[in-house]
Amino acid sequence: MTTTLITGANKGLGYETARRLIAAGHTVYIGSRDAERGRRAAAELGARPVVLDVTDDASVEAAAKAIEADGGLDVLVNNAGIEARLPDNGVPGAADVTADQMRTVFETNVFGVVRVTHAFLPLLRKSEAPVIVNVSSGLASLAAVSDPATPAYAYPGVAYPASKTAVNMVTVQFAKAFPEMRINAVEPGFTATDLNGRTGTQTVEEGAEIIVRMARVAPDGPTGGYFDAEGRLPW
Repeated sequence: MTTTLITGANKGLGYETARRLIAAGHTVYIGSRDAERGRRAAAELGARPVVLDVTDDASVEAAAKAIEADGGLDVLVNNAGIEARLPDNGVPGAADVTADQMRTVFETNVFGVVRVTHAFLPLLRKSEAPVIVNVSSGLASLAAVSDPATPAYAYPGVAYPASKTAVNMVTVQFAKAFPEMRINAVEPGFTATDLNGRTGTQTVEEGAEIIVRMARVAPDGPTGGYFDAEGRLPW
């Protein structure tokens, strides 16, 4: 039985990924900052709840100990993420973004990924087929964001794309350091979730496709890559 932890999984892409992986036979832990929301989501899905705030060392360490006591971990999906938002639900562009906004976004999107990965590495290294999936974004692609021919070029935000570009680098370096693991970054696409005020053009079912696929990657599958549902993406 494959055991999987998904951070930020009480709603949206994390919830749908959990649903799909449970259907595929995984034992899934729903990581949630809010204990009650996590319990509710886990009960709906037939998953296991675990309180996990990716910005808090003590919370992450407690979650790692709890999952270790239950038997270990095979797959980690770093899904939790946030975006800097203005009161009108827009994003602060280069003229307005502040260091505090950048710091807040990086605390969850980048430091959270490193914090959680570091805490669960000892468990993953005991697995026969360890996998890490880092949920990135198409906006992480320097090639896409700098190309006027792509939709990403028009996106004015700074904090979120920068954080996800950092996640891609973290992915590459961890994959090189742990060649026995399959560690990849994925772009779910512009999915309607709370992150973007539900302005996305895809459903969570469509967005979760690549996350689920890479969570189930075989031991001889790709590692250190950046993928969407259609294949590899340019860095």
